Amino acid sequence: MAQFLLNFDAFVLIFGGTLGSIMISYPWSALQHVPNAVKMMFFPPKRPPPNLLITTFVRLAETARRTGADSLAADLRGLPHPFMGDCLQMILDGLDEETIADRCDRDIVATRHRHLQVSGIFKAAGTYSPIFGLLGTLIGVVQVLRNITNPSAMGASMAVAMTASFYGIFAANFLFLPIASKLNFYSDEEVLARELIAKGTLCLVKGEVPWLIAKKLEAYLSFQLRQGGAKSYRVPA
Repeated sequence: MAQFLLNFDAFVLIFGGTLGSIMISYPWSALQHVPNAVKMMFFPPKRPPPNLLITTFVRLAETARRTGADSLAADLRGLPHPFMGDCLQMILDGLDEETIADRCDRDIVATRHRHLQVSGIFKAAGTYSPIFGLLGTLIGVVQVLRNITNPSAMGASMAVAMTASFYGIFAANFLFLPIASKLNFYSDEEVLARELIAKGTLCLVKGEVPWLIAKKLEAYLSFQLRQGGAKSYRVPA
């Protein structure tokens, strides 16, 4: 069955045309992230669960209350998320609350923009490939009409027409669009983690008590996550 769906000319037209359109539509600064995005499909990123982030902030708040904010330097290593280390370093550098909030917001916006840009490349590819499939079908039909008196040549042209449509639809709905959806899912996870870290950092700057920090951070979680993580960390008074 598979051998009847193999057609080199149609393959080059669909995937080559889609690649060319993508390279015209996006700059190299955006395209260079595509290999990492494809790699992510096979090796998903390992991100800490939200409850682990809350646990870490509760522990940091306890440390800050006992020995002061400067003692948090010992906790820089081994943090569950790199962004948490950056935020903790800003506290140790003595930056004020407004500056930390602004830098965190800018980082979250930049992260979301970068992720949307990469997923947008695959969405665009999912839009272009069916169009090139239609183009391949039209080219095949034209060749059929030109060789209507030559049955052997007409069959080869019809094969290009049919397989081009198949490749275009297959590439869009089985490759490009599903990859874009998966990248959006990973992006939502990453943005949630960064928003939670930013909020926890500001709570540390204000010197809020651990139980209040935990309650504020839990507001970022869904009901199911709150219920599932209710006993995953201890909240002191």
